[in-house]
Amino acid sequence: MTQPEADRLLEIPKRRVNAKTWSYPSLGGRIVIPLTSTDRREKFWLDVTRNRIDMAKGSYQNRVRKAVVLARLDFGARPHRNPNGQQVMSPHLHLYREGFGAKWAFEVPFDRFATNTKDPWTMLEDFIGFCNVVERPVIEPGLELA
Repeated sequence: MTQPEADRLLEIPKRRVNAKTWSYPSLGGRIVIPLTSTDRREKFWLDVTRNRIDMAKGSYQNRVRKAVVLARLDFGARPHRNPNGQQVMSPHLHLYREGFGAKWAFEVPFDRFATNTKDPWTMLEDFIGFCNVVERPVIEPGLELA
């Protein structure tokens, strides 16, 4: 996939496929929420994954065409080392880069994310907005986040 195409896919408005209510996953859990472009030409997925042991560790991911990761927010993880050797602390945001997929990570852009990067729920809300989901899926926070 070319970089302009990946950038366009990340920026186009997305919406939930249905009105299903999803439960934020418990430790070790994962949910995969189907999304679509507002014109229904492209299918996307929002993956919400939690670590088995550490409540503060997980990832949120936006995919297209089943396997192409456009963006992934990793939190509570170890630092990430980019292909050029640069180390990026957690939380960090992986973005698709032509020829590398999602192997490059960047500092979380605080102009697009809340400054409370210790709160998984706030980060999920910000990530959904970052991925331009204009009709958001219904996700209940669960007992751990309530």
